[in-house]
Amino acid sequence: MNIIVCMKQVPDTATRIKVRPETGDIDPEGIQYVVNPYDEFAVEEALQIKERLGSGEVTVISLGTHRVKEALRSCLAMGADRGIHLNDSAFEGGDSLATAMALAAAIQRRPFDLILCGRQAVDDDQAQVGASLAELLDIPHVSLISKLELSADGKQATVRRDVEGASEFVEVDLPAVLTCQKGLNEPRYPSLKGIMAAKKKPVEELRATDLQLDANTIGAAGSKMKVLRYSAPPARGGGKILQGEPAEAVRELVRLLREEAKII
Repeated sequence: MNIIVCMKQVPDTATRIKVRPETGDIDPEGIQYVVNPYDEFAVEEALQIKERLGSGEVTVISLGTHRVKEALRSCLAMGADRGIHLNDSAFEGGDSLATAMALAAAIQRRPFDLILCGRQAVDDDQAQVGASLAELLDIPHVSLISKLELSADGKQATVRRDVEGASEFVEVDLPAVLTCQKGLNEPRYPSLKGIMAAKKKPVEELRATDLQLDANTIGAAGSKMKVLRYSAPPARGGGKILQGEPAEAVRELVRLLREEAKII
């Protein structure tokens, strides 16, 4: 079975993000980048499927600048077989649809039976690339899966989605795009042997011209959504301690919530 995992490199959630007020963009100084945590569940699930079947290939694909190779090597160290790096300035600044356009063009170049993605990226939290990718490839899509079982012939999958107070089971024909969330598995740590082996595994680098993509359909030029600027949240004001009898304090609290905080 040929499994493709779409991976995004994102800022570490422990990194303190700073906004440059003069330009309204993110200050890249000091930001540490990691594999998107939800994408790690997708990589792990692909590896477990391959191990259960005893055959197959896991390919990890990612879009971004030169530093993305580090994240790809991390996935290869976990056990993925090969990487694909979409590295071209024409891809930069793209929204979810423009990103999916580039990924779809690259994925169509090779046979695949299953595409796994994380449920969302922790930097923009849009959760749209997986669904857009399925639409562009004209294949089924199921989001937020917490369990995955394949049929004996590998032509169908049964997935579980956790909904409020219950579980939903969906049967889907393959190939399909499935987006993974926490609870599906526990991602493994790369072993020393895996880290050393990752250095020799192939990473194919593709540019927009390799994919024969119109520059107006990808990157900032092909985006339907534009980010104008970022801004830091306003600083929190100091708290207030209400004095007096409980009944008086409650009346004052209600007044402050209504007139100052304006939340009731």
